[in-house]
Order: sequence, then C-alpha cells, then structure tokens
Amino acid sequence: MPNFSTDRISRRNQNLKQDKIQSVNIPPSVNSLREGQEVIFQGKNKPLRKYLKHNGLLWSSDMSTDGNMFVEKKLTVNALEYKNSFIDYRVFVHNFLDSASDITTKHYIPWGDGGESTGMTLSSSAFVAPFKMTLHKILMRFASITSSDDVIITVEKSDDGDQVEDIIATATYDVSSVGAIAANTKFELNTSDFDNMPVVDAGLLCGIGIEFNSNLGGSYNSYWISSVWRVEVKF
Repeated sequence: MPNFSTDRISRRNQNLKQDKIQSVNIPPSVNSLREGQEVIFQGKNKPLRKYLKHNGLLWSSDMSTDGNMFVEKKLTVNALEYKNSFIDYRVFVHNFLDSASDITTKHYIPWGDGGESTGMTLSSSAFVAPFKMTLHKILMRFASITSSDDVIITVEKSDDGDQVEDIIATATYDVSSVGAIAANTKFELNTSDFDNMPVVDAGLLCGIGIEFNSNLGGSYNSYWISSVWRVEVKF
C-alpha cells in the first residue's frame, strides 16, 4: 500500500527546492540557464546579482544591503533629479593676456572674463566656491614663449572675513623631469602633482596662482588655461 504521507512530503520538499533561487559559483550565461530559471551570483568586490533567463535573453539586477547602488555600464534616464547630493566635474576657463616677464612674480589667473592680478582682491582673480571643490587637473598652453623653465601653480583660499591669501597646495611643472615647454604646446598638472590635496571648502574665496622661475620670453603672450574641479554638490 502506497505511503501517501511520505509522497506528499517528498513532493513538498521537491517544490521547495525548485522555488528557491539557486546560488552559482560562476557568472551564468544565456546558454547555462533554462528558460524561466533564476540564479544569484556575487563576484569579487561586486554586489549580489540576480539573473533570469526570459524569452531567450539573460536579464540581471543588482541587490543592495545599504541602499547604495552601482551601475556598471551606461545609465540612461529621461529625467534626473538629485534630492540630497552628487559629485561631478566642472571646467573653468582662465585665459588671459600678459607679458611673460610679469609672471616671474606670482599672478592670480582670472575666472572667466577679466585680467590676471597680483592679488586675489580683484573681482576676476578669485571665485567663491559654492561647494567643496578639489582641483582634478589644470591644462595650460602659452603662445610666443622663447625659452623653457619651471611653472609653479598654487591653489589658495581666503577665509570668510579676511582678504589674506593662504596657500593650500603647490605643484611645479619641472621641465628637467617632465619635459620642456614650447610655444603653443599643451601641458598639465594633476591632483597627484600637488604637495597637498588642492581642496577648497564651500564658502571660501578660491584663487589659482601662477609663477615662472624665469622670463619665458615674448612680449604680450596669450595664456590659455583650463581647470577641472571635482565638485561635491550638497543641497
């Protein structure tokens, strides 16, 4: 006589096994799963990912334990609104015209329209940082120079309530190790080239100083300078 109770338990256990999503040790492929099958896999230093084969295609979605999400490839949206904070990179133009002999004394390059200045008190030579900003890189190109020498760049701040320039970080483009500067050639300095992190906190007056170790020649030179900043936007 059949044992119906045992058969029911066996079927129930089998159904439970089928309903449970299987964990696999290697990333699944479309050919390794049957239609409708779901599995989970977690790669090294990756989030737990669920895979589903549907209509012959392999679908996947990441899971999170803390609400943070990472998009491995391109994210495309119709509308995007930030509720709290985000980080992006912003470009500023600092072009100006001056004699190369003048820059043997430190000048502060302009932010947008206007000329350079020997201090951050000129309206064009400083910028009020609306958010915490870190200099990612600065790209430079000079016209009509006739010699080559080191170029010193400083990131500076002026605290709320004073007009004193405080040096935050200094970087030197060393022609003896990096290469000579020629007229109309581009060169750059990156975050890692500075002796300290070139970070300016929100609300402070920010300036960028430039100085040549010697006269690079030329009468009135065009200086094309762009800076790229990592900006931490908080609402």
